[in-house]
Amino acid sequence: MKIYTKGGDDGTTALFGGKRVHKDALRIEAYGIVDELNSVIGVVRAHAPMLRTNDILSAIQHSLFCLGADLATEQSQKNAGAIPRIAGRDIQTAEAFIDEIDAQLPPLTHFILPGGAPSAAFLHLARTVCRNAERACVALSKHEDIGAQVVIYLNRLSDLLFVLARYENNEKGISETKWGV
Repeated sequence: MKIYTKGGDDGTTALFGGKRVHKDALRIEAYGIVDELNSVIGVVRAHAPMLRTNDILSAIQHSLFCLGADLATEQSQKNAGAIPRIAGRDIQTAEAFIDEIDAQLPPLTHFILPGGAPSAAFLHLARTVCRNAERACVALSKHEDIGAQVVIYLNRLSDLLFVLARYENNEKGISETKWGV
C-alpha cells in the first residue's frame, strides 16, 4: 500500500465513508488537533514518565485514536455504528483516573506555572493542545452533529492531563512553581 494517493492534491480529503471535504473544514481541523494531541502524548511517553502515568497515557492514546475515527465519520453516515464512538464509559474512565491520581497529590491551593520534569512540561503542552481540540469540537458541534460525549470527554481529558503533570512533578521531587502577581 502506497503512503501517497495524490487524492488530496486538490485541497480535499476523504472522511470515513468516502465523502470528500476541503482540508480546512471544521471537521478536519477538529480531528487534526486530536491527532496532534495524540502525538504530543507520544512525546510525553518518550520522556520517561512514571509507570502509572505511562499506562494511563497508553489508554488515552487508544481513546484518542477512536475519537479521531469518530470525528472523521459523520453521525448520519450509513454503517456509522461500526465506527468506535466516544461514550460515557470513556468519560467515566477519565474521571476515575483523575480521582486516583489526584488522591496522591497535595491539595492545589494556588495557580501553578507549566514546567518541571520534561514529562510534566510536555503533559502541560498536551493539556493546552487538548483545550484546542475541545474548542475546535465546540465550533464543529455548532454546525454538525458530533455526538454528545466528545466535548465532555475532551474537557475531562484536559483535567486529567493537568493532574498527571502535577503527579509527574510530585513523584520526581520537583516543586511546582507558583504563579505570583
